[in-house]
Amino acid sequence: MTDPTLPRPFRLDGRVALVTGAGRGLGLEMAKALASAGASVIVNGRDAGRLEEAAEAIRAATGRQAGTAPFDVADLDAAREALAAIVRDHGRLDILVNNVGVRDRRPLSDFSAEEAATLIATNLVAPTMLAREAAALMAAQGHGRLIFVTSIAGHVALPRDPVYTAAKAGLTGLMRALAIDYARAGVTSNAIAPGMFATQTNERLVADADFSAFVDVRVPLGRWGRPQEIGPAAVFLASDEASFVNGHVLVVDGGQTVRM
Repeated sequence: MTDPTLPRPFRLDGRVALVTGAGRGLGLEMAKALASAGASVIVNGRDAGRLEEAAEAIRAATGRQAGTAPFDVADLDAAREALAAIVRDHGRLDILVNNVGVRDRRPLSDFSAEEAATLIATNLVAPTMLAREAAALMAAQGHGRLIFVTSIAGHVALPRDPVYTAAKAGLTGLMRALAIDYARAGVTSNAIAPGMFATQTNERLVADADFSAFVDVRVPLGRWGRPQEIGPAAVFLASDEASFVNGHVLVVDGGQTVRM
């Protein structure tokens, strides 16, 4: 019989989490899951109105309050101000889910140097700097979880998608480096690599019969991922049960990357 006095596993009560790019899609689903596990969640994005809707969706789904932090992750000064506000209001920051990313599927020959630099800045440089600021706060309190949302594109490549693939591979490398640099301060660093999920961003592809046929062949489970299936991965990596998991990429892709 389970001892009711023992803490339940995978609980995040008393923890404070910031999830970037959480206005919708996978970011919102991870924020909901963290809140359901007991964390005080702050959702980030550039659209304040959408963030309020996301916070309300979290409240409706979990019965817990959720805060908003509207800022552009590429604006380092704004990011610093937001992190300072979180610590001022909540006393700490325990979890950063670095989820913001943009996709631009084009051959390398179609990119100008400026366009490539912009994509890499958003997908790699911005989360690097945000992780630096968050890790300093976490190290000072002796506990933290850095969670990077990369992509299976950081491990395998599709044709005509080189700049995004390079940025996501770089983010995986960053995660592993931080797993070494901050471990002795009580801060772990891990990543989630989603595969093909039926998010709003992918609505056109989900509706495309030919592409869905490709998904059926390439994904051993034979379907798109459901957005809510990403949340438990974030909860696990943020929890005390993952205290010895460091420098790991948790692939959530229905087996796509292991199929020949």
